[in-house]
Amino acid sequence: MAERVWSEKDLVRRANRRLAVLRRAKEVSGNVAATCRYYGISRSIFYRWKRRYEEHGLEGLKNRSSAPMHSPNVTHPEVVGKIIHLRQHYHFGPLKIAMYLQRYHNVAISQSGVWRILKRLGMNRLPASQRYKRHQQRWKRYEKQRPGHHVQIDVKFIEPITTGITRRKRYYQHTAIDDCTRLRVLRIYPRSDQKTAIQFLDYILSRLPFQVEKIQTDNGAEFQTAFHWHVLDKGIGHTYIRPATPRPNGKVERSHRIDAEEFYRLLDGVVIDDAGVFNDKAQRMGGLLQLPPPPRRPRRTNPV
Repeated sequence: MAERVWSEKDLVRRANRRLAVLRRAKEVSGNVAATCRYYGISRSIFYRWKRRYEEHGLEGLKNRSSAPMHSPNVTHPEVVGKIIHLRQHYHFGPLKIAMYLQRYHNVAISQSGVWRILKRLGMNRLPASQRYKRHQQRWKRYEKQRPGHHVQIDVKFIEPITTGITRRKRYYQHTAIDDCTRLRVLRIYPRSDQKTAIQFLDYILSRLPFQVEKIQTDNGAEFQTAFHWHVLDKGIGHTYIRPATPRPNGKVERSHRIDAEEFYRLLDGVVIDDAGVFNDKAQRMGGLLQLPPPPRRPRRTNPV
């Protein structure tokens, strides 16, 4: 429980009451035991007040802080600064902040510890634009019970990045997620067409530790005839989701949003003009998504 903060006026009033107890014992009753019985206090308290008054005068009779002078478990100010930065700039919650500090700064702090710091600083509530929105109708979450039964594939366009000259390069993140295990495979390509989609499919099959039964994609141009027949030639089924209905591919769509929040936004202006470097950074980034998800959030995905 937090320590009560007394105003100076209250401190002086309480000090004067204690002084009145000391004066009664000295000037009125002349008996410490009788005075203590009259005021309902112990003699040890009386003599403590008496000693403090003799040493410090009226100031010694004021309430003193009960907080310890040294707290070995107090969070270091530098860690508190990192928590504030992650909250203000990325709107991370307590669990995600704890995960980030452990992975990237080797700082061990519990989710409840982060929450208490945010609460103390008045930052425990996100801005209105970032809060979780409740809906009257919630979509029922589905998942397959067998690994490889359904693998969702999607492509994320990465904003053009200046290379330092005049040309701006485009990159495309191809992502696949197994519906059952949430194992994820991703690669970055400098273009998005059926040829790269076929290359990515072969890469998926070489990485996943189980047999893929069905591929699910949207109706993008990169997933049309050549890609479709290549999937069938592998003995795998291929289904398209309904146009303008991304919910059936919700797991891979959500993973792209997490990538935007936890990877691309953290590049912080770093110029990357090579797909190989992108792939290397993306693989290292993926480890964060292997940790347990926060409550009431979609499951995180595991990179392969």
